Amino acid sequence: MTLIERVRAGDADGVVRELAGLTPAQRRDCIAELKEIRQEIGEESWLKRGVLQALMVAGAGCHTAATSAAAWLSTGGPWSRQDDSWDQPALLTVIESRPLEWRSALVAKLAQRRATSWGTREYELLEHLVLTTGCDVPTSEGFVTQWFRGRTWTYASQRNPIVVVTGETLWERLSKDPFVPLLTPRLFELDEIGSMLDGPRDEQRPEDWWPTCLIRLAEQGTLDRGELIDRCLARLARGGRTSDQRGFLELLQTFAPTTEERTARARNYLALLDALPTVAAHAQQVLTDLDEAGLLPPGLLAEASAAVLVRTEKKLVRVQLGWLDKAARRDPARSGEVVLATAHAFGHPDPDLQGMALQVTARHLPAVGAAVLPQLRAAAELLNPAHTARAGELLGGDLRVPAEAYRELLPPVPLPVSVPGPLDSAEEVAEELGAVLAGDPDVAAFERVLSGLVRHAHRNRPALARALEPVLRAHEWSGTQRWADCSPRAVVHVALAAVGQATPEPLRSPGFGTEFGDVLAGRLEEAADRIRTGRTPFLLATPTSATGALDAATLVDRLAAYEAAGAKPGAADLSQALLRVVPTEDTEVLAAAERLGSLAGQHAARWLRSGGLPAQPSTRRRFSPAQDLEGHWRVHEFEGAVLTVIDQPGWESAVRRDGGADQLAPDLAELVGPLVHSGLRTIRYRHGTPPRLWLAALPNHREELAARLLDAFAHTEGRGNAELLPHLVEAGGPAGPAVHLAVGYGLGARRPEDRTAAVDALLVLAARGDLDGPLLGRELAELVLIGAVKTNRLTDSAQAAAATGAYGTVWSVLAAALPQLLTATPARGTGELLAVAADCARRSGARGPIAEVSAAAERGGSSRVVKEARALREVLAGAPTGG
Repeated sequence: MTLIERVRAGDADGVVRELAGLTPAQRRDCIAELKEIRQEIGEESWLKRGVLQALMVAGAGCHTAATSAAAWLSTGGPWSRQDDSWDQPALLTVIESRPLEWRSALVAKLAQRRATSWGTREYELLEHLVLTTGCDVPTSEGFVTQWFRGRTWTYASQRNPIVVVTGETLWERLSKDPFVPLLTPRLFELDEIGSMLDGPRDEQRPEDWWPTCLIRLAEQGTLDRGELIDRCLARLARGGRTSDQRGFLELLQTFAPTTEERTARARNYLALLDALPTVAAHAQQVLTDLDEAGLLPPGLLAEASAAVLVRTEKKLVRVQLGWLDKAARRDPARSGEVVLATAHAFGHPDPDLQGMALQVTARHLPAVGAAVLPQLRAAAELLNPAHTARAGELLGGDLRVPAEAYRELLPPVPLPVSVPGPLDSAEEVAEELGAVLAGDPDVAAFERVLSGLVRHAHRNRPALARALEPVLRAHEWSGTQRWADCSPRAVVHVALAAVGQATPEPLRSPGFGTEFGDVLAGRLEEAADRIRTGRTPFLLATPTSATGALDAATLVDRLAAYEAAGAKPGAADLSQALLRVVPTEDTEVLAAAERLGSLAGQHAARWLRSGGLPAQPSTRRRFSPAQDLEGHWRVHEFEGAVLTVIDQPGWESAVRRDGGADQLAPDLAELVGPLVHSGLRTIRYRHGTPPRLWLAALPNHREELAARLLDAFAHTEGRGNAELLPHLVEAGGPAGPAVHLAVGYGLGARRPEDRTAAVDALLVLAARGDLDGPLLGRELAELVLIGAVKTNRLTDSAQAAAATGAYGTVWSVLAAALPQLLTATPARGTGELLAVAADCARRSGARGPIAEVSAAAERGGSSRVVKEARALREVLAGAPTGG
């Protein structure tokens, strides 16, 4: 039997015997057939286990270069989903038949795999090779992570002498492990390792807990105690998830640094005051203890206060103010430092903490004198209106900001960014394709690669295929995800067409894909088909702007070039180009379009003459997804959820019909068709973060984009959806209810990063003159009242926007939201939102009563809502505040 026959028979041992009789050249000649077998196996690898294992062994033996063998073993093979395929004796035999340098190079290359791609048996093989070859121990994330897991959880192994019989303690394993001195420091650099480092703790078996073992290793001199403490402090300063940070904090506390060690690292502890609350609280206590012992370096109290007093955690701020008060009581000579440090709390969002800071200032100001008053008065401008009168008495002067002194600070309007010209060579296309496949590409990067594949396949397909081969080997097609949308990474489908390979799986998920995903899939499928026919010189829809917009003159020139070449554009390409083209009134461009003679040219001429896609009216309504999902297996996810959504009639009902929607490709026509929100639509758009590329489908119609993406933005508990908002508001077209609702949902998102993106979008809208503050305010109030947005998150967003200097903008929004919020039973956190509104009104010079605010101020009691409503009422009346 031949090598290939042995593989098809699933005879891995036979493969080893056949390989022994082949020359290097004969082995390389088998690689093409091995790749065909791998493609045949596809998703059925679990049914062809023997074939799979024999194929893995054969590929490792036929690739004569260590780097090629590593690529075969680690990039995209179906065995990557079956960890025990790495445990074959036949595979080890083939590898150990190679020279020492070859095996060392294989280890180095395999160790570079992403940490998420590793399995236990794969690591065990590499560890065995490291021990038998004497090569450098890999310090990659994947190797170190698997080493850590292997030492943490015991398992039996006949291959590795380090990992022995189950039942050994962690200390017994680590104490004889030669990898410990090199790999332990790397643990502090791995993501999400802290929770495992802390691990399950058995008080009866401390020798099975990593912190205990690390202390013992330091005591016996295997590890350096000071270095471990330093690395732990550095890791905590780096930040991370709570579970991760908790593990490293537990480790630091277990080390119990001495007073001398803490004193020497006072500045390292200072850096932790910006960390997670539990970490910051520990650092704060350490620094307080050092200060009370007289060991805190000069100036660190002020620096610590500057870091803590701006934090939102009230407990940390109270403790810091208490520390400042005690420091001045112990040593009145420090009163000047204390009152200036205390002034950092004047800008804290909580008025009660501002009041506490004023009390500390009042207590110690007499010991300082008038020298610090100018600095304190400047800081007092940040005080809540409720404290300005008291601050004026204490510091002297009227601290109210006159209206005529106010100037709104908004970011500059983003300037349009042009897309660079076409990629000049096949090598550039391959290089840029690798970058696109490695991450989330922006519009320009993706479109240039797609255009480059089509353009260079038409010019010199063999040259393009040669350039693409290493990229496609590193990013092998792994098939589409059955339940997921078509993603930008599916551009590899087009690249495979350029090298003459097929991707049997469809690019879209029927019943689960979105309109945007279908548009992308349709464009990629058409581009691949056009490459196979070889009759398309370039794409029409490649944008000229980073937003995805296409210059009208450029489109007309491209169509003229098509006519000169006798080429006919693809339906999806032409339709996308029309939806991207910027409307123009340039008579020369319109005249040039009229001179086009092809059907596509005449279609484009009519489109430009009519002004393109007309703006659609937006109709808002309340929507309960669960009502549309009765009986659906995912209905439980939406029970009780109420949203505000936007429906649109679609282009078919528009008055202007020149170039009708029926002449667009089906996927593009669906994108601009009637929009009616349903429960199934909500499910589709809640799955995953929409890529930026989706916005480029309708770059001149942000209202239509927002309406169709609203389901994603409304998923405020999700991750990353609001990151699209700054890009959305930079698109062209009117900003109506859908755009404002999208921003409103983003302002109430769970993740701070998403709220930051929404604030950026709000400020860009305002800078462009497109923000309708009252509209956004009314929508926000509605979202709060129906429970779609939480007040505390909205308050955080309003504070962040106001802190940029956009007090008037924020006031225009909150002034419209407050009447609805105060008419109903105030939601939790309404008082804090009122405080932000009062500060914005005072700073922007807003005047004029709001009936609902006045009514809330007249209510009895001393609730936060009543107190802040009174302060806002006085600001709007132009009266002094405080008391």
